[in-house]
Amino acid sequence: MVHVKVAKASDLPEGTAKAFDVGGVGVALFHRPEGWFAIEGTCTHRGGPLAEGDVEGCVVTCPWHGGQFDIRTGNLVSPPPARPVRAFKVVVEGEDVSLEMS
Repeated sequence: MVHVKVAKASDLPEGTAKAFDVGGVGVALFHRPEGWFAIEGTCTHRGGPLAEGDVEGCVVTCPWHGGQFDIRTGNLVSPPPARPVRAFKVVVEGEDVSLEMS
């Protein structure tokens, strides 16, 4: 596993999300009261930007067609998407926020 630094913790206040390109993979990084989470950033339905979706608890809603994913696991919560997205482990060391990529 490789750790790839993507942000400084202060760049994402709690309750926000941001999209990143990590080695050609679009990633949505979420800073929630429950912790830091990262999933593939593109909805598997029609490619909506998940970092721009509303988050309630640990579920993000795609802003384009309302599909929902669990930001902890990438699992599909509600259609129209038919497939989950990948989840990535987030490592926070001091101010550095990194993703564990395989």
